[in-house]
Order: sequence, then structure tokens, then C-alpha cells
Amino acid sequence: MSVSRRVLLATAAGAAAVGGSAVPAAGATDRQDAGGTLRTLRDAADYAVEKVRAVAPGVTGFPVGTKFEKWTYSRNGDWVGGFWPGTLWMAWLHSKDDSFRVWAVESARYLAPRQYDTSTHDLGFLFYPSWVTAWRLTGDDEWRTGAIRAADSLIRRYNARGRFIRAWGALTDTANAGRVIMDTMMNLDLLAFASRQTGDDRYLDIAVEHARTAQRVFPRPDGSTPHVFDFDPDTGAPLGPDTVQGYSPTSCWSRGQAWGIYGFTTMYRRTGETQFRDTARKLADFAIAALSPDHVPVWDYRAPQQPHDIKDASAGVVMACGLLDLHAATGRRTYRDVALRLLTALSETCLTRNSTRAEAVVARCTRNRPAEDGIEISLPYADYYLLEGILRVLRPAEVDRAIDLSQHG
Repeated sequence: MSVSRRVLLATAAGAAAVGGSAVPAAGATDRQDAGGTLRTLRDAADYAVEKVRAVAPGVTGFPVGTKFEKWTYSRNGDWVGGFWPGTLWMAWLHSKDDSFRVWAVESARYLAPRQYDTSTHDLGFLFYPSWVTAWRLTGDDEWRTGAIRAADSLIRRYNARGRFIRAWGALTDTANAGRVIMDTMMNLDLLAFASRQTGDDRYLDIAVEHARTAQRVFPRPDGSTPHVFDFDPDTGAPLGPDTVQGYSPTSCWSRGQAWGIYGFTTMYRRTGETQFRDTARKLADFAIAALSPDHVPVWDYRAPQQPHDIKDASAGVVMACGLLDLHAATGRRTYRDVALRLLTALSETCLTRNSTRAEAVVARCTRNRPAEDGIEISLPYADYYLLEGILRVLRPAEVDRAIDLSQHG
């Protein structure tokens, strides 16, 4: 099987560094948006930048979550290491303060050993907002080369029999060899990047096959999704849905649903395959209908106490980014309208403005409710996607320079 996309692969490497992608002009759309919404988003971005500016000099590793409102750290980045340098890059785009650029480069370099890590599917999370963005904004080839090496490590996790990228466990670990999770959809863009940069279809082929498999087994008829789907790793035969971070195999973990909206839309943008766009729409329509009036997602849309349950603001900011992308891909204004309502609600009710102790920007996030791990704390990906989402509205050309919002299909 080969996915031949000459238009995609012919994209000049240098065009990325100078922001050569085609994105919708912001002017006409912004004029239609309520001035109050834009002011709210600008104020939130300003607050985020000032918070990050105050905290950055004291950061001693990669933030993984807060304890009593203070960041706790991982030395190697765990699965979230790309988000701190990514947040610094977003702060630089908004402020043009070169201190953020210096901090972003310094932080990203500590991820260098992870280029060779074959024990995780999260190499897209680790290297796209950090190293790919660094290359796009600086043109320094060390970042591009490292990101491609990370893609090389990621494709080693591909199971050709089941046509999926395994989520967890070392390559020699048989316990998780057939486990696929929705989050992996967000790691596929690193493979699309590697194909564009090298001209080698192999990376994108694997991304497409994984996305097709996920599309086949995750969405239910109503558009909801489980967190996990298991396969027999030896035969590739499907075994069925499961969960780790959701309430049950039949529930719908809100952050996983958001990963799916964003990830399938990205795969549509990279390939032009309308099935991926249609899957993103199906997932988005379910999540929109499941939102409570406050527009702050509960941690699981089908937990017994929803909609009066523990919140996860990180699911909201990821969903908002995916919906803005989906609006650009479909032209359906509803997706942008809901994204703006999400970003506005989160900016008004979920920031840490009322705390002088807080080191993060976004509060009310939940990491893993079933494990009672990180209940309504702050998480680094919430800060990152809040800024990405707001800047997609306020500065789309700048975000395009950083992460590539173009359509190559």
C-alpha cells in the first residue's frame, strides 16, 4: 500500500519556515465576531503570557501538573514534555518578547534523548509543539532532523497485521501490544511532517492506516467514542473497546473525544481524504450536543453524575482548537461559534486569576479521574492549547507559521 500525495510531498521545506501556508484571512471573520469576545480572548492571552513570563525563570524541568497550585516536574518530559516549550513559543508569537524564544529553545533541547525513544506513541506530543515548531520559527535544521528521528522511532510501533500504532509499553512488552487509544490521533501529524520533509511516503502511509483503523473501531453510531480499543497483536483481529481514563468502556471520556476531533481534522488537512473530515464532524457533533450550558466539559460525557460532575477544562481547550480547524475544513460556522464560546467560557471561569500562588494559567483540569490522579488541577497541555486556540482566532497567520494550518491534500 502506498499513499501517493505528490502535492503534499512537493511542499518545499523552506516554505514552512517563512510561513508560506494558505490560511483563511482573519479580517472578515473577526469583524463578524463580537468585540467583547475578542477582548476577552486578548485579555486571557495577555494574562497567560504574563503568568508564563513570571514563572519561566524558576521552571526546573518539564511541568506535568500542579500540586497545591505549584508545578511538579519531570526531568525527561514524560509524555507532556513538548507542551512547555510549545507554550513558550505561543507566548513569543503573542508578545514578540525574545525571552520566550530563548526559554523555548533551552527547554526543547532537554528533549533530545527522546528522539530515540521507541517505548511510547507520544512522540508527536513531545516533538511537534517543541521541535517542529522550533524549526518552523527559526529555520535551524537541528530541530527538523531531530523531529524526523522521532518519527523514525514512532513508526517502529506500527503493527502491520492490525494496521495500528500501539499506544503503551516497550516494544518487547506483550501486555499492551494490542492496545490502541484515541490519543494517538494527535501523534500522527509528526509522521505527516516527516513525509513532507523527506519525500518518503512510508511515514504518512502508516499515519493513514492507523487513522483508518481508528475510524473503523472508535466512533459509535451516535459519534461518541471509548478511550481504548484492543486488538490481538499476533493476528490483528479486533477484540473490543475498553477504557483507562474514561468511566467505562461504554462511556465517553471528554478529552479523548477532543483528541479525536482535532486529530481526524488534521489527518483530513494532510491527506484530503474526506472520510477523516466526516469522522471529525461526527465526533464534534456529539461533543457539542453533550456540552453543559457553562461550556466547560465534564471529565466524561457519560459518567453517572454528568452534567454535574468534575470538570476538565483541558478537554475544552483541545476541543476548541479542533473545532476551529474543522470550521476551516468545512466552512460550517457552527464549529467556529462553539469554539469561541468554549474559549470565552474557559477564559472567564477557568483561569487562575484569583490565586497569587498559582503557577499555571488554566485551572479546573482533570488528569485521570478513575485513578483519582489530578482532580481539577492544572495541566501543561491546557495552558498550551488555550494559547493555541486563542491565537488561532487572534493571530492565525502566526499560528500557521508555528504549526502549519495548511491543507495539503
